[in-house]
Amino acid sequence: MSFILALDQGTTSSRALVFDHQGRVHAVAQQEFAQHFPQPGWVEHDPMEIWATQSGVLHEAMAKARIGAADIAAIGIANQRETTVLWDRVTGKPLANAIVWQDRRTAPLCDALRAAGHAANIAAKTGLVIDAYFSGTKLKWLLDTVPGARLRAARGELAFGTIDTWLVWNMTGGTRHVTDPSNASRTMLYDIRAGAWDDDLLALLDIPRSVLPQVTPSSGVCGEMVLDASRVPIAGMAGDQQAALFGQACHSPGLAKNTYGTGCFLLLNTGDRAVTSHNKLLTTVAWQRAGRTDYALEGSVFIAGAVVQWLRDGLQLIRTAPEVEALAASVQDNGGVYLVPAFAGLGAPHWDAYARGAIFGLTRGASAGHIARAALESIAFQTAEVLAAMQKDAGMTLKELRVDGGAAANNLLMQFQADLLGVPVVRPKVLETTALGAGYLAGLAVGYWKDASDVAANWHVDRRFEPAMSREHAAELQGRWSKAVERTKGWA
Repeated sequence: MSFILALDQGTTSSRALVFDHQGRVHAVAQQEFAQHFPQPGWVEHDPMEIWATQSGVLHEAMAKARIGAADIAAIGIANQRETTVLWDRVTGKPLANAIVWQDRRTAPLCDALRAAGHAANIAAKTGLVIDAYFSGTKLKWLLDTVPGARLRAARGELAFGTIDTWLVWNMTGGTRHVTDPSNASRTMLYDIRAGAWDDDLLALLDIPRSVLPQVTPSSGVCGEMVLDASRVPIAGMAGDQQAALFGQACHSPGLAKNTYGTGCFLLLNTGDRAVTSHNKLLTTVAWQRAGRTDYALEGSVFIAGAVVQWLRDGLQLIRTAPEVEALAASVQDNGGVYLVPAFAGLGAPHWDAYARGAIFGLTRGASAGHIARAALESIAFQTAEVLAAMQKDAGMTLKELRVDGGAAANNLLMQFQADLLGVPVVRPKVLETTALGAGYLAGLAVGYWKDASDVAANWHVDRRFEPAMSREHAAELQGRWSKAVERTKGWA
């Protein structure tokens, strides 16, 4: 019996999972790694630690599943997107820490690009808004700031990559410098309709083409990893949110999923049509496979599950993340308390890099339970804002929302989400949809599964949360949330 090995390299941990043909999990290994905050608004990772933890859990998952390299049909990779690494092509050593997607240091550069009138052209080519979230300005910052980097890049000595590229480089011993269109579409350097790096955008940010990886399909063999003297094909690669869309079997236009991870990411499949957003959403490549490129509309919420981590580590209101549900359920409602977790600015549909977190509506009657409930509700409020914008852009009404990610296990949050949206929230039996999507893309490339319907048959419902709140009350709550959000804007 053969298996698929999926790597899920996330913002706070590296994970590896072993799946069988039915999409069942046979083993999971996970290891957290350090988060570095050298200045307010800056977030960094050590790329060598990312590789060490990802390599470690890869071998640990194989050992737990009691399989060898000969039992693995293919490897798939899902990765935190936009996080930017610059390294030496000869030594393979990074020139600096990775700049994480949450990092806001390039916000002034983004302001300058907007002021110079580049927003419309960048949106037309890349499907993105100008924001410090994306990799392009991060790469420019590294080239401008690391001593000697720009000169060395011009000589072809350096390589840039998002985390997928960094992992494949290390897995193949430095022989493959590749990315896929879903990750390339998050750099602000890639023309999503032409399917190529764009010379005008490279010139605008003064980035030499020589540092860029080759773009290969999301489903297709892009390299081989030597394991136990066997060569195992690396055959699937997608940004984590696009991988989750695939893993949730949202393979046709009109299907949407929301991933409740460190951030919240709502994606709507728009098929082979790259829909232009008029409501500050992103148009992104979903995946490229079987000679076809599929697109999605995306709304990115920067802080979702991370607000629960903050309750745990920053305020120490809870000892473990799962405890938040019981604490939030200890009160009947939020008691008028609203927590806006704009710790890293606001993402869609606001895009305010200078917003900062705040708690509103505090009275002497406010308790830890109210703050915990407000924190959980903030995740649902942000999702509802994004979905409203998405339905306007796509000109359609969603019938249900498929959910995954760690916080999707929180029943109180899922019920409140359904209440706010007024549509069922559907949670699948396997919540590991990010890793599963990467595994599916890899398995399809090598014939482990024959077609998309083959993998869609593995998707099964765990629970449907039906809306129970009146639309008037939901609108009232959302209105108060909007009032709170407006007061956080432009703070920094």
